[in-house]
Amino acid sequence: MAIDAVGAPLDALTVIQCVTPPFVPADAEVMTVTVDYPPGCAGIAPHRHPGGPVFGYVLEGEMLFELEGEVPRVIKAGEAFWELGGDVIHYSDANNRSDAPLRFLATMLCAPGQPILTFVDDDELEQRRDRRVSPRRE
Repeated sequence: MAIDAVGAPLDALTVIQCVTPPFVPADAEVMTVTVDYPPGCAGIAPHRHPGGPVFGYVLEGEMLFELEGEVPRVIKAGEAFWELGGDVIHYSDANNRSDAPLRFLATMLCAPGQPILTFVDDDELEQRRDRRVSPRRE
């Protein structure tokens, strides 16, 4: 095993996700949170992150993840996700399991003075319904 100058193993690092966000706000603030949902929880209502992108990692359980313009997908413990932020609607971060909790970590970049998230009202959801992608049937 190779080690660095201070004795740490070089193979201790595993890249989970590497993405280039489309924008990072000037003077961005960064907030990292954990979110804990009980079994079967529908998660937070449709929303967006107007101040910047979000990067996440599922620590425990399974998340039903749906963003505007993308097919809903299940993200399992040990897997990462990210979203653009800005105008994109985040439809679902639900617990996909009815028999186990969901715990995930989210790191959000946010322009100073911007809310970390805003909810989307029913009228806007209706106006943008054509941007929602139906799950693929196999």
